[in-house]
Amino acid sequence: MLQRLPIAPQGPAFSGFVMGYWRLMEWAMTPRQLVDFIEHHLELGITTVDHADIYGDYRCEAAFGEALKLAPELRDKLQIVTKCGIATRAKPQHQIGHYNTTRAHILQSADNSLRHFGTDRLDLLLIHRPDPLMDADEVAEAFIALHQSGKALHFGVSNFTPSQYALLQSRLPFTLATNQLEISPIQQSLLLDGTLDHCQQLRIRPMAWSCLGGGRLFSDPHYQPLRDELERVKEEIGAATLEQVVYAWVLKLPSKPLPIIGSGKTRRVAEAAAAASLTLDLQQWFRIRKAALGFDVP
Repeated sequence: MLQRLPIAPQGPAFSGFVMGYWRLMEWAMTPRQLVDFIEHHLELGITTVDHADIYGDYRCEAAFGEALKLAPELRDKLQIVTKCGIATRAKPQHQIGHYNTTRAHILQSADNSLRHFGTDRLDLLLIHRPDPLMDADEVAEAFIALHQSGKALHFGVSNFTPSQYALLQSRLPFTLATNQLEISPIQQSLLLDGTLDHCQQLRIRPMAWSCLGGGRLFSDPHYQPLRDELERVKEEIGAATLEQVVYAWVLKLPSKPLPIIGSGKTRRVAEAAAAASLTLDLQQWFRIRKAALGFDVP
């Protein structure tokens, strides 16, 4: 069973893997089936769930809340993470997709999320994407107001560069808890551009989204050499699936990411969580790196 881990010096404790609900509406679960699914990943020790206001064309939060209505005792067993700051054309008043990190929008989004989940607090609220029009003072005002009211307990960002993170942090009286980032063998730019170094420096654990490349890692012919190498490493370490090898690759990073699982199948969730017990040696890790990038280290 996975243990909960502190994700920042002043941050919350989250499970070592996070259950992602981006595709919840695609899973076509009834509220009762979703309760069963939540109970299953709780039994594995996956207590942290990742959402965003825009997921499922603004429907996923409310669908999750319907399940919590059927089993309200589950709320206190979960750490709910959600994100705001993107406005998509799924709402007719949005003529174009855009970002919105104004104070009013953040406060309204948080209230909407609380209503959708049927809860009195969010465990972690993130700004979903960097916004070229982000006023750091205005975002900080919203975060401070939500913190003082108890509507959100912790705050963070997603897909921010170190300088964007530092700007917002400079305006806050409390520390940001995490930066949610795309990390996978086929998305390695953050490993050397300073982003994960910044997480290490601050001793914050990033949350890693799309570890499996949104499925492209297993379907795109371009990544056949990577799949071949993953298969070889799988046999060497006794892993059950290629996915487990990928998660083990992400977990070896010294910033200690929390991988987000995106599957609605209980078997795949259990297999992903089991990757926590697997370890790659240095050469295995770099063999996967080379197979994904197509070249060796300089």
